[in-house]
Amino acid sequence: MVLIRDGQVAEDKWVWVEDAEPVPDNAPAVVSFARWREERAGLSRRHAALGLRLASGDDVAGIADDVAHFGLIALEFPSFTDGRAYSSARLLRERYGFTGELRAVGNVLRDQFAFMQRCGFDAFEVRDADAGAWREALAEVRVWYQPAADRRITAMQLRRRRAAVE
Repeated sequence: MVLIRDGQVAEDKWVWVEDAEPVPDNAPAVVSFARWREERAGLSRRHAALGLRLASGDDVAGIADDVAHFGLIALEFPSFTDGRAYSSARLLRERYGFTGELRAVGNVLRDQFAFMQRCGFDAFEVRDADAGAWREALAEVRVWYQPAADRRITAMQLRRRRAAVE
């Protein structure tokens, strides 16, 4: 897999830890939601950065009070027809105030990249290493009608600004 962050191919500094494996003490580590629930006390005292991987069926409300513990939250897209991670991303950004890296993992498709970004994702694990194609996907839509987690200016806001200048 290739990591795209801010439209560029990026190095992934995070160690993805399976539930049965020990969590490294001195490296940024990503654990599952189940492991976080079981080992919360110990994991929250780590000195190295901690990340969390949520499956599409995991309820983000379960970590609402814990988001400050995580430098990364990875939301899984098991298939292109399962859009629950879009809702989870918006909740994490807008309701729970998560400011760390929000990464889309799993079945991440270029066609959905711009919409994922609108929901608050800022990093993407992809099969395709062509960052140029990903930048193109983001640039395909330049004006948005509704406000979203990425806080881009909407069409109505642009119209009001233009009218104020004229």
